[in-house]
Amino acid sequence: MSVASDDILTQPLGIKRTPRERFAALSALRPTTRIVGGALALGLVAGVSALAIMGDPHGGEPVAVAAITLREPEPAAPVAEKAPEKTPEKLTAGQRSADAVETASGVTVVRAGGAQAPGDAVVIRVPDAGPPKLAALDPRLAERGRYGNLPRLGEGRTRVLDVYARPDPGVTGPRIAILLTGLGIGQTATASAITKLPPEVSFAFAPYASDLERTVARAREAGHEALLQVPMEPFDYPDSDPGPQTLLAAARLPENLDRLSWAMSRFAGYIAVVNYMGAKLTSNAAAFEPMLREIGGRGLGYVDDGTSPRSVATALGAKVKIPNAQAEIVLDALPRPEAIDRELARAEAQARAKGLVLVSATAMPMTIDRIVRWSRDLEARGIRLVPVSVTLRGTPGTTRLSSAAP
Repeated sequence: MSVASDDILTQPLGIKRTPRERFAALSALRPTTRIVGGALALGLVAGVSALAIMGDPHGGEPVAVAAITLREPEPAAPVAEKAPEKTPEKLTAGQRSADAVETASGVTVVRAGGAQAPGDAVVIRVPDAGPPKLAALDPRLAERGRYGNLPRLGEGRTRVLDVYARPDPGVTGPRIAILLTGLGIGQTATASAITKLPPEVSFAFAPYASDLERTVARAREAGHEALLQVPMEPFDYPDSDPGPQTLLAAARLPENLDRLSWAMSRFAGYIAVVNYMGAKLTSNAAAFEPMLREIGGRGLGYVDDGTSPRSVATALGAKVKIPNAQAEIVLDALPRPEAIDRELARAEAQARAKGLVLVSATAMPMTIDRIVRWSRDLEARGIRLVPVSVTLRGTPGTTRLSSAAP
């Protein structure tokens, strides 16, 4: 078979050449083609020979060799404990001790005048777990009357006053008892008084309020003593009208006793009766004495709110041997904030001079707010609040405070 072309690419597929034909074809290639092919062959041979001689398996690529040494892990560095904070050098040892007690135990430390200097008096006030619980209502201290249950003496002449009063705090020194009157009628003011005022403040409830049993129960649950206000005739009656069932100076005795029975059956758990108005009745010994006898005979005390300088309640109370007391200061006789604050300061002065003073006030929102503000640091000023029953306890008829201040 003859070769038609010197280009081996034109060789027909599938036809093999003999060695002679392949040699002839190669001999027929162009000189340039033979030169290029020979150079490529020589380069290939030279590269392979260099790799063989140098022993470089990576074909001449850059290679870096790093030695790896395994080490035991180093122990973690110890965590330094937080250094305790330094106490400022300006604090004295006594102040540091008070601060520690206050922080650790929840004790409130009150320093006189708010000063921090050493040598000032320090009062440590430990908060109570809660107000003392008043005694539950005892059916043995009640009897059925025309209008409902009435208080009565119990076995051994046990008095309602002693059973339903707050436990005697047994404190001495300057003390102030506060009687807040007119509770129960205004629900907002009543709720505010129950929740905001110290439990030592005693409450007198008007007999005309609705749902009195529940309201009084809430007040007693909060630790407030309950007293009953009874409507009594003023001098300008009926222009000033205390309301239905008012005790009148000119009324027949059975009529007044019936009205008093109505008022005393309005709710239970009170320790004493308080006048509501009543300047004319309380100045009339003939009309008022039988009322005091009935009140005392049922194991109750009597408290005069101090609004009438003509009242003979103190003298009659001693005569009929009923526990009684009369307020010396009416806090909001002039219903202005500065006037109330002034009367509270006067009460403090009298408490320091006499030991115990009874004041009264009405349940106006402004009055409640001023008492709350005033009472916050009262103990730090060396004065204690006590319930009204403290002024009534003792031998019947011997508890007597001075008459109303002019």
